[in-house]
Amino acid sequence: MEPGHAEVQVRPGNEGDLVALTDLCNHYVRETAVTFDTTPFTPAERRPWLLSHPVDGPHRLMVATAAGSGRVLGYASSSPFRAKPAYATSVETTVYVAPDAGRRGIGTLLYQALFDALADEGLHRAYAGVAQPNAASTRLHERFGFRYVGTYREVGHKFGRWWDVAWHEKEL
Repeated sequence: MEPGHAEVQVRPGNEGDLVALTDLCNHYVRETAVTFDTTPFTPAERRPWLLSHPVDGPHRLMVATAAGSGRVLGYASSSPFRAKPAYATSVETTVYVAPDAGRRGIGTLLYQALFDALADEGLHRAYAGVAQPNAASTRLHERFGFRYVGTYREVGHKFGRWWDVAWHEKEL
């Protein structure tokens, strides 16, 4: 266990996390190309996303908080991969860590909790798109058994430039 893990708790997300999760998401919307959203969200706009991740089933939301303060340090989620019924046994996963909480193993804790929660959900594959360059995210996904399957070149335009997205898959 890496230093700092004892100070972090991972649990399912809930409505009490909405403002903190929205703030965290908005940091990445405003400051980075890891999400292709370009306009920050209000908590009301983000609420349907939160509610689409119940405490059971294939679409989960796991939240890491600081023990004691309860401050949200990050989250991981699994969401529908595509809307068509034949994709129901596949999920798209993502993980976000607060900018001041990186390099403490929080992403690892979140993904471990997420994949543990998904273990008995009858899923076949998980997919993750990683905007490039993002070596830390690529390493995290590889650590969890994701393998690179291809890159969509210049698929997103943000901050006045084009971004590639590398796609990874994991057997579940």
